[in-house]
Amino acid sequence: MNRGAHLERIAVVLAGASGAKVPYPIGLRELEVLGSRMVGSGLLRLTLGGPDLDGFETHVPDEHVRLIFPDADGALRLPERDGLSLKWSRPLPISREYTVRRHDPVAGELDIDFALHPGGFASTWAAAATPGTRVHVAGPPGGLVVPPSYDRYLLAGDITALPAIARWLEALPRDAAGWAFVEVADASEEIELAAPADVEVRWLHRGAVPAGHADVLERALRTVTVPPGERAYAWIAGEATMLRPLRAWARDEWGLGPADCLITGYWKRGVADFDGEHDEHASR
Repeated sequence: MNRGAHLERIAVVLAGASGAKVPYPIGLRELEVLGSRMVGSGLLRLTLGGPDLDGFETHVPDEHVRLIFPDADGALRLPERDGLSLKWSRPLPISREYTVRRHDPVAGELDIDFALHPGGFASTWAAAATPGTRVHVAGPPGGLVVPPSYDRYLLAGDITALPAIARWLEALPRDAAGWAFVEVADASEEIELAAPADVEVRWLHRGAVPAGHADVLERALRTVTVPPGERAYAWIAGEATMLRPLRAWARDEWGLGPADCLITGYWKRGVADFDGEHDEHASR
């Protein structure tokens, strides 16, 4: 892939009728924590920055970066630059992937939202991070480009998908129509979302049911139908096991082909570093 070819490809997909993944040149940067704050009761937002952020690229809502951490013995094993990609050592270093929530090239800021949960390696690191804490960041390696030509958009997921859903809602055309479903524990995890007027946002409270075990998201999605003659795009992410029946639902009930939906496991209960299902996302 020639440098700059991804920009041409993005333009082609945006002008087309269906979504497609587009790879980017993969960067590697050492950034520092500029600040942190809670977003609702379930997300911790770290703002990263530093000179290495110059040239960072972000184009679509579901992009992710990989945060790289030292091994248990303190050794930091970084990937090597290999043309427009990165070459990783084996065994892989400790790392986790997170959605690019916001990038402000003028202010020199990159926001990453961490879903807090007990025992999570990266969320524990994020909770302890203070201004000046440094971390190496790889990516984004690419993203899902979806044209604005669909009649309806369905966005759905649990709190690990909320940063991407929030960015999706900001990026959609202001005249877009559709639905956004977000599973959270309770109202304290709800956040302000900049949804287009014709996109209905529904917060789904699972209550005392542990994350990754509730069926509130599936039940809510099965109540929605696409008006006859309209084209829809569906983006759904969250706990991998709970998403399996939704792949069949999107295919059989909504008639969506691979180019018209992405249903991806962001994490899997009981698995510390989940590699994702049908996607490159790892555990949040």
